[in-house]
Order: sequence, then structure tokens, then C-alpha cells
Amino acid sequence: MNAIAIENSAGEVSVTETGIPIRNLWYMLLYAWNEVALKCQWDAEADKSPTLDSLLASILAGLVQQRLRIGLGRGYTSEARLIRSIRGRIDFAESLKRLAFENGQTFCRYQTYNHNVSKNQIVRSTLARLVQMGQFGVDRVRAEEVRHKLRRLVRDLDGIDLIELKLDLIRRQQFDRNDADYRLMLAICNLLLQRQMPTETEGSHKLPGLDRDALTIYRIYERFVANFYKQHLSEWSVTPQMRLSWHTKTASKYMPIMSPDLILKQKATGHMTVLDTKFTAKSLIPSRWGNCVFDSSHLYQIYAYLRSQEHLSDSHRDASAILLYPTIRESLDETVELQGHQIRLATIDLSLPWDEIESKLLMLVSQHVERITSEI
Repeated sequence: MNAIAIENSAGEVSVTETGIPIRNLWYMLLYAWNEVALKCQWDAEADKSPTLDSLLASILAGLVQQRLRIGLGRGYTSEARLIRSIRGRIDFAESLKRLAFENGQTFCRYQTYNHNVSKNQIVRSTLARLVQMGQFGVDRVRAEEVRHKLRRLVRDLDGIDLIELKLDLIRRQQFDRNDADYRLMLAICNLLLQRQMPTETEGSHKLPGLDRDALTIYRIYERFVANFYKQHLSEWSVTPQMRLSWHTKTASKYMPIMSPDLILKQKATGHMTVLDTKFTAKSLIPSRWGNCVFDSSHLYQIYAYLRSQEHLSDSHRDASAILLYPTIRESLDETVELQGHQIRLATIDLSLPWDEIESKLLMLVSQHVERITSEI
């Protein structure tokens, strides 16, 4: 994800190729990772970083340096080797195979408590990978300074194994209550690995970088919106990724899964709103006649969410929906009514100052409900 500089009222800022300022993308990440409490901690880094890789590398390096000062996390690791004593469990088959007893040795399998645990291996391997694959901007001197800092940290972590990074390994890691910094470090490692994965399968063909970045930002955007509303809408129950049933008379294993991004239910009134995020290049698409129209697949999908649940309750029968698109310096806000359901198609401009983005997201829901209630 390369970055370019644009000029706004606050001066020159770095933005990604998709046009999202680096600082805004960082705040979106913190919401997606449920780490909003750290929002102001890295503002200086977010402002001066020319690329997302540069920002993530600086934050990861700072967290590792902090951990080196207070001590790396430790845990039990399995060891298997020839020793001149007995420790743990003797592997008799391996000992006989290696003629260990004749030489006064045993092949033992045992556990040790040390720093060479998976979470430290993931961090060190990510730092080493960043040295080779990180995109740190067009300023070569500054980029080399970042790489030099990362190389030094890789050396400081000597004794921790370099491993092959895999997403499932990162996601399986468990944390203690004092591991808040490790949660953030591994979230950064996870994101960097997703962005830098060269192929979907083994081979030498590299996927286009922008396609990979767009896919990554789509996931960030979806989780950001969900966690933002979960944190700020105290008067609503917010349920992400609820699986809906088709309620078919005859079952079929080929029916697709219905799972909207968010279901918002106002506690006071019981009003229900289905919200789906759509990270697309355009919120409107050209029709065969050349004019711009809503994306029919998005309308069909949200329409199915609403109509298939109508019989469950009055709240379901009167439910509304929002399709929320991210844009850069564009705006769209239209409402249509289909069979008694109001469907709002709106955008949020991710190039705005962050305070405005938060205000507009909150206003979107409040205005939506006010508009519906006023028409009842």
C-alpha cells in the first residue's frame, strides 16, 4: 500500500493509493482490533509516516523495544535432544537408535520455560520479513533508516527462532491479562502478513498489490464500522454477523448463508435496522444505457435480509436497512421504500478529519431513525 501526499486544511498528509489518510486508516485499525484506548498514543507516527508499512513498522518496533526493556514474554517450549542425564521423558526408541546408552547419554523429551515461544517467533519473523518486503516510501534515505532499525531489533531478538509465518498460527495465539502489547503486536503482524502474501497458492505469480490492499481494507472497514457502533451506540443492541435463516418449507444444503454485517435494535422502541458495509470503488455503477444506478446485487441482498424475516415479529416487519459505502471526497444519501421497508444508501467520506467521520457515523443512525419515526 503505497502512499502519496495530498493537501488539505491541516496541511500535507500521507494517504494510501485508495485515498484514505494514513492517520484515518490507523484509527480504523484500532477500532477493528478493539484497541481504541491507544488512539492518541501513536498520533505523531501516523502523521509523519509516508506509508502504512512505515507506520506499522514504527509502532511494532516501538512495542518490541518496550518489551525488551521490561522483559519478553516467556512460556513452556518442548525440547528433544541427547543429554548426559535424565530429564523429562526418556525416548527409548530414539535412544537405542542413536546408541545413546552406550555413550552415557539419553534422548529425552522435556519442556523448558524460556523466551523462544510462538508469539516472540512471530514478531521476530515479521520484523525480518519487513526488512525484505516493507514499502517505506520513496525517500530512500528514510526507508533505509527504517530497515536499519528493524535489522537491529532482529539481532536483539537473537535466540528466538525465525519461522514460516502463517495466518492460522498468529490467530491461534492466546494472551495473558498483561499481554495487551502482544495483542497489538500480533494484530500488526497479522495485517502485514495479509498484505504481503505474494500468492494464494504455491508458485511464483504475484497478485496485483492494489487488489490485495483493497481486500485487506474491506475487512478493516467492515470490522471498524461494527466495533465503532458497538462502542458508541449505548442505546442500541448491536449484533454483528448474525446468521439469518431462510425459513424455507423444504430444506436444501445449497442455500447460501445470510449474514448481514450488523443488526441494530433500538432498546427504547424496538426498531430494527440492518446495516451492511460495501467496500466498492463506486457506490453507483453505470447501467447499460450509460446512466448511473444503484448496484442491483446490493439491493437484492439487503431486500432478502428484510423480507425473509418479516413473519418473526412486528420489529422485523417494520425493519429498515442501511447500505454504507466508503468514499473519498464524494457524497451520496438516498432512501427508497420497498414493500414497507425503508432502505437508505449512504456514504462516509474517509478523507475527512477523523472527528467528522465519527460524528457523521453517529448522525447517520440517529437521523435514519428520526426520519422513519416521523413518517409513521
